[in-house]
Amino acid sequence: MPEHELISTDATEDLPLLRDAAREAGVIAMRYFGQSPQVWMKGGTSPVSEADHAADAYLRQTLLAARPDYGWLSEETVDDPARLLARRTFVVDPIDGTRGFLEGQRTWCVSVAVVENGRTLAGVLECPALNETYWALPGQGAFRNGKRIAVRQPGEKAEISGLKQLIDLMPAGWQKRLTRAPYSPSLAYRVAMIANGTLDGTFVKPNAHDWDIAAADLILREAGGQLLDPHGRAPLYAGEVTRHGALAAGSGDLLAVLVDVIAGLDA
Repeated sequence: MPEHELISTDATEDLPLLRDAAREAGVIAMRYFGQSPQVWMKGGTSPVSEADHAADAYLRQTLLAARPDYGWLSEETVDDPARLLARRTFVVDPIDGTRGFLEGQRTWCVSVAVVENGRTLAGVLECPALNETYWALPGQGAFRNGKRIAVRQPGEKAEISGLKQLIDLMPAGWQKRLTRAPYSPSLAYRVAMIANGTLDGTFVKPNAHDWDIAAADLILREAGGQLLDPHGRAPLYAGEVTRHGALAAGSGDLLAVLVDVIAGLDA
């Protein structure tokens, strides 16, 4: 194998950097958790707090200092098209689930990933309020707090999350088997729950961004599941367009049905 091909598929050395940076960003965010941080509204509907900005600033400074040739894509940083010229890009959400964070819910996380050619090569979710850390590398499995994780094996019942309108579109045979899980504002954490075997599947409504799912996607895939679009394709990340349409996450026959449902939305 030529040397450049080996390099282009290996981000092993990036994983410790991501884990350390995400851990410290989680420490920074926790200083504001349960307090009353200053909050602004983006687009009139989406909250962002000084905790988001503080964690984002730390991640940007730390990660780019270590990898100055990498691009940068973050929810809380104005996008710079220059990142499209970089071979690899950091894709970051300093607090995924800000709304829940501000409400005192614990299911939020710091999401960091390294992306090359549209694919995630290393992903970390740091969930400090839950004392949980997830990470994955391609072909090396997914882990939670150092223990390998896997999606739940199919059973008579299935617990899923997502918009009620979409769940109601599931076939009648599945309706009897379904339990609707409590909603979590953090999309990344919902995907991690599937990877960890505590949730079977979720619908992802349109307009999820790269920073919401780039890290969680790899963790789910390495745990035996998939995140797919209505055509059954895996999303690509860090391109010119960073927003996605409806997606489905899960495994096995359930995932196939979830994909059929979102495919029907475009019919």
